[in-house]
Amino acid sequence: MSSSNPAYETLHQTALQAPASSGVYLWRDAKGTVIYVGKAKSLKNRLTSYFSGDKGIKTRMLISRAVSIEYITTANEYEAFLLENNLIKKYTPRYNIALKDGKSYPVLRITKEEFPSFFKTRRVIQDGSRYFGPFPDAGALDTFIESLYRLYPVRHCRTFKKREAPCMYYHIGRCKAPCCGKISEKDYNEYIEEIARLLEGKGDETVQKLTAEMKAAAAELNFEKAARLRDGLRALTVMQNQNIVEEFDSEDRDYIAHFREGELVSFTVLKIRGGKLMGRDNFRVVSLNEAGELLEEFALAYYTEREMVPPTIYVSTQDGYELLSRWFKETFDCTPRIVLVEEQMESFRRHDTAMAMAAANAHEDIIRRLRERGDTPAMEELQKLLGLPRLPVRIEGFDIAHIGGKFPVASLISFYNGNPDKKNYRYFRLKTTNGVIDDFGSMREATSRRYSRLVNEGKPLPDLILIDGGIGQVNAVDGILKSLDVDIPIAGLAKRDEEIWRPHTSKPICLPKRSDALRLLQRVRDETHRFATTRNQTLRTKENTVSVFASLPHVGEKRERVLVQTFVTLEALAAAQEAEIAQVLHVRAGEASEILLSARALLEQRKARTEPKTALFNAQLAGGTQGWQAQAGSAAQGQGEEAHTHSLYADALASAALGDLLVADSGS
Repeated sequence: MSSSNPAYETLHQTALQAPASSGVYLWRDAKGTVIYVGKAKSLKNRLTSYFSGDKGIKTRMLISRAVSIEYITTANEYEAFLLENNLIKKYTPRYNIALKDGKSYPVLRITKEEFPSFFKTRRVIQDGSRYFGPFPDAGALDTFIESLYRLYPVRHCRTFKKREAPCMYYHIGRCKAPCCGKISEKDYNEYIEEIARLLEGKGDETVQKLTAEMKAAAAELNFEKAARLRDGLRALTVMQNQNIVEEFDSEDRDYIAHFREGELVSFTVLKIRGGKLMGRDNFRVVSLNEAGELLEEFALAYYTEREMVPPTIYVSTQDGYELLSRWFKETFDCTPRIVLVEEQMESFRRHDTAMAMAAANAHEDIIRRLRERGDTPAMEELQKLLGLPRLPVRIEGFDIAHIGGKFPVASLISFYNGNPDKKNYRYFRLKTTNGVIDDFGSMREATSRRYSRLVNEGKPLPDLILIDGGIGQVNAVDGILKSLDVDIPIAGLAKRDEEIWRPHTSKPICLPKRSDALRLLQRVRDETHRFATTRNQTLRTKENTVSVFASLPHVGEKRERVLVQTFVTLEALAAAQEAEIAQVLHVRAGEASEILLSARALLEQRKARTEPKTALFNAQLAGGTQGWQAQAGSAAQGQGEEAHTHSLYADALASAALGDLLVADSGS
């Protein structure tokens, strides 16, 4: 799809370079007005879809009037949904359809009463009740509430009335009957406060309580109860993953985080207003200041009016934030709380999530800045320090990955204008060093294959080759290039001290840690390492993954895939009919019969191997964990340290048996 919009190519490049994370994107017109807001599970996939295939009139009009796209990354798609809703209400873009309010999702309400109750609702009433959520998974919320009712003997009734006789829940131990005065208000509200702490992310004791009860149920072979508690734990995990885009803490606040790359610094401010994330501001600076001075420098430039200062500002660094309090007082006659968010503090768990989101957006903005400017300062510094004949616009990097000489892979990555050029990434399955640990030989083979091909095809050569290694690897590659009569500058970056090596030199070049040139080389080196390691892991996984169907007679690679897709497990294949197998694989009845008989034989062999172990685990588990420990103690009595070893072994066996039983009960 093409467009007459002069900004079309810029928009397309923005889409291609967007991150794969979830988030919200905003299209703006020439006046800077937001004309469309959308959400995406993958920003890259969603934005690139606007520029492929035939689009409707609305999409074509949107692209024709837009001049820029910006995006805000979020932790998950649900946060993106809520943020999209908030931004649509804020900007009312002309190309958006009105969406439902985020509060149509259920929330958990704890009522404000003498003896409070809690329940799921979709209505928020400002009567002093406490609300937690909203939660995207209503089913998980139901399961979670049921778990709370099993753990805490609180009332189930919506309306509290004094009674003479307690209801059924009291007699089965599920309620302390506050309606009949059988529990004090103080003792009852201890349960409610514990539930509230759990919902606020402070419920580790409750998690431990659930886990202990689940293990006890499994040890007693009460798998139904263990499964219920297991589901409650899963639901609890979902409930604890709170979103920071929309919540019921209406305090206005800012979260400030930054990311630095050389002299480039990007600050991100998340603005929470009325309990909702209403926007994100990026603030770009070029600074040579020390890290401890950056927060002060930012605040003085960002907060220019009294109305911009919220009651609370959360920061990620303590350097300089004490001076800010004084500056706010003297400049705006206000004293906002400036709070340092520390990851290890339990009370900051929710704020830490928000700070992580701000930091991720600051990092993404640095990536965009480097892409926009082409990292020219780093390339210029590199040209000067290495004495290169021309600016290193195209840099190609090499690295080797193997495990004990097996699955050797060489990665080739390309940087253009100081940024990754992924369409020119390559990898080489090495042939001459398979099974042998020879990094020098591996580098010779990879570079020989790469540059002999470029020379033969008459294609452009890079301006610089970067080798992940020291002088040995650099000299090995230099020999290959000379044999090809190719003149390409080479450098090696050694990991230990970040030393830069040129061919046939006795001393390395050492650059300051904040050098733009060093930073660029480190980015190239790290990307070559990542790419090589990822490919090596893929090959190892493929080699070590063998389907049981491949060992059946008359089954090759194609038929194996068909069996996996149709039957999934060996048990399902063994239970199938001969005619069904013949129809699926398009084979004769005789071949289908051989496949079926072989599958059943393999299944019997598997059962013969596993049933004795299962019987032993069941027998020992029936006696409880004490039986395991008694056995171990008897076997190890009087043997010093060996006794301790046997005891640990018994505990491990008991845990393994418990794990197997839980897995079996879950149907895994």
